[in-house]
Amino acid sequence: MEFKNENEFEQNQPHSVEDTENTNSNQDYSHTEGNSTAVDATFTARPTETENVEETVEYEEIAPPPVSEKTRLTNQSEPKKWKGRGFVSTLAAGVIGSVLTLAVLPHTDYMKNFNQNTENQVTSSSSAPVKPVSSQPTMASSNSIADTVEKISKAIVGVVNYQQQQNNNPWGDSNSSQSVQTGSGSGVIFQKNNDIAYIVTNNHVVEGASKLEISLFDGQKTTAEVVGTDALTDLAVLKIDAKYVTATADFGDSSTLRPGDQVYAIGNPLGLNLSRTVTQGIVSAIDRSIAVTTSAGNWDTNVIQTDAAINPGNSGGALINPQGQVIGINSLKIAESGVEGLGFAIPSNDLIPIVNQLIKSGKIDRPYLGVGLADLDQVPQMYWQNMPENVKKGVLVMNIDPNSAAAKAGFQPKDVIVSMNGTEIANSAELRKYLYTKVKTGDTIKFDVYRDGKQVTLTAKLTNNKGA
Repeated sequence: MEFKNENEFEQNQPHSVEDTENTNSNQDYSHTEGNSTAVDATFTARPTETENVEETVEYEEIAPPPVSEKTRLTNQSEPKKWKGRGFVSTLAAGVIGSVLTLAVLPHTDYMKNFNQNTENQVTSSSSAPVKPVSSQPTMASSNSIADTVEKISKAIVGVVNYQQQQNNNPWGDSNSSQSVQTGSGSGVIFQKNNDIAYIVTNNHVVEGASKLEISLFDGQKTTAEVVGTDALTDLAVLKIDAKYVTATADFGDSSTLRPGDQVYAIGNPLGLNLSRTVTQGIVSAIDRSIAVTTSAGNWDTNVIQTDAAINPGNSGGALINPQGQVIGINSLKIAESGVEGLGFAIPSNDLIPIVNQLIKSGKIDRPYLGVGLADLDQVPQMYWQNMPENVKKGVLVMNIDPNSAAAKAGFQPKDVIVSMNGTEIANSAELRKYLYTKVKTGDTIKFDVYRDGKQVTLTAKLTNNKGA
């Protein structure tokens, strides 16, 4: 049995980490090449190093949505795990507009659907921060939805990904390269600040790009710069000249969503020729936990499930409520034959802090442990020798980065991590989730580890990826 050595902590910035293979393609939703037959996508691309914007720009921080009287399930309860076991072996659970090659839909542009409310007549930056509009979902007439869609269309853009490809002309210069369009998606203009306008989209839409072209509602085109990306959450922030922007979109409070609420997806399915297509559906479920594989490693992402039609090219698009507020960014779908109406969006409440940090620093700083990992249930039986019979799951340490927090704590290759601060850890995705959401750089963690069949406790003080 083959298994994966995930050395995901050596570099935890998404655009500088080697692509990882999906070790269990029968169970995971993948943003990488491992599930090429199961992913709604268009091309194969390898992330390239994207330089952060050097100049310092003041911006309006997006305030978190006000806490409603309803329970915020994403923060106050454990999300429901749903990894689609059983029928996911052939399931086209994909990134809607991804950096992968789609066997069923080759060579089609991957698009994004974006709905955003607000035709905010943006002029210049205001001293007040951009705040999500908090309002309770209501039933809306077809006329009011049409009015809302018409208003927010000016905040919806197309994102075209160009990459450098080697010139294969036998009569030309074999060392030359040319810029080739490798895919397209969508984006939402969510903020205008002086001379800069910011766009949110999916990381897999911009990953590997040497150039990003923005197509605006009135047909104008301009080039975007990458402000920052985060592969684990599949989010990216771009910036363009604000002179092109006449409206921005508002974020709604995704914690108020309930199954059955009306939602609408707007985007560019199958290409910019079908831009601003509107589809209607409901919230099918909230707080789904979907296992995905990204260029930064395995991750259990929290998503909204919807039956609104989402097609290749809708990636990065918006899911809106009847008030026209963006309550999710579409990112995944299931395209299994015979399966319909299973799409997934990143909740607005989850993306707001990521977007704010990307604008501030161009990256997401996360705690660094410094180990290469493999899921215990995916490795050969030789690694189970001397393990107690009651230990069925855990994370196998494959290698250790010298001078890292793990090295200083005394970790050794073949150690099996089974808990962190008393919380059971079943696999590498759970370890990463705990590390990135429950603790921070500088915190001390107690690890329960099995070594040669005996349980030991190791204590590690977390650093960032630079060892600080």
